[in-house]
Amino acid sequence: MKHLKPVLIIFSIFISIIFIVPTLLVLPFSSEKETANLDEKLKNPPSVEELANSVEVAVYRSNQNLIEKLPLEQYVVGVVAGEMPADFEKEALKAQALAARTYIVNQLLLEDSSVPKGADVTDTVSHQVYKNQKELAGLWGAEYDWKIKKISEAVLETMGQVLTYDGKPITAAFFSTSNGYTENSEAYWPNEYPYLRSVESPWDSASPRFEDQKIIPIKEFEQKLGVTLPKDGSVGTITSRTEGKRVASVEINGKGFSGREIREKLELRSSDFTWYLKDDHIVIATKGFGHGVGMSQYGANGMAKEGKNYQDIVTHYYKDVKITESDKLLQKVTAQR
Repeated sequence: MKHLKPVLIIFSIFISIIFIVPTLLVLPFSSEKETANLDEKLKNPPSVEELANSVEVAVYRSNQNLIEKLPLEQYVVGVVAGEMPADFEKEALKAQALAARTYIVNQLLLEDSSVPKGADVTDTVSHQVYKNQKELAGLWGAEYDWKIKKISEAVLETMGQVLTYDGKPITAAFFSTSNGYTENSEAYWPNEYPYLRSVESPWDSASPRFEDQKIIPIKEFEQKLGVTLPKDGSVGTITSRTEGKRVASVEINGKGFSGREIREKLELRSSDFTWYLKDDHIVIATKGFGHGVGMSQYGANGMAKEGKNYQDIVTHYYKDVKITESDKLLQKVTAQR
């Protein structure tokens, strides 16, 4: 630490304080705060200490089987750190912070029966991956100071902002890498959301996760899918694709599957796949990594590298949404508690 600049030392002390000292402080609410004030807020971003000044979130820590309570903005820092590489561009991290904050605000407004009693959210991919200061210090080692500083700044510079559609927080879905296009929500999930539409995402081709190959023994392939391959050497026929260029449906020796079913049963990185038989194995090539709905993280980073800001990024991946203050929405949360 003795070689760090004084400003960084002070910043690190503040970060340690806000992560260690518990607080039950609540954001001050004002009915006068509207979307038009966002530009002014960006000119005068909140101080580091204000990360601790937000509504409390109760996170179920799955490995320890306990509940960790912490301020919302502090929770967002832990989610961005757990979900996106710190060496991504600052504007991409800010877009991720906005998605993470929108997700938890929406979660706080819902009654989620899948969450353990006393918790608002879990720390897994079932909700959002969250890691606290101690875990991040262990993961990052000597890189902890610059990484936590960069991520905390991204959270601070978007503090209190959420994504809304028709005045309500959106389902801010995100994933690692697209196949060049994102997916319509109803192509992967049961519900259709007007803001989760398929859009082009050409930046993803630079992702190290853009292409993958998996080789599966025929017996394992047949067992996992409950099929018997035909004797003609074919694997299956892709009968339709989605607007996002992923497999919509496939037929294997008279049995039909959705692309999502194939992806999940065979544990593929993406539902954009092609395959062929080689000897006694099935060779499967995939493009992209993740469900494909919402914001592509590598796409967001690619946009940021081209000079786009976080507003540009989120409005590209989430159609017709608005960036608004969360104060009024969080008033409902505090009224319920």
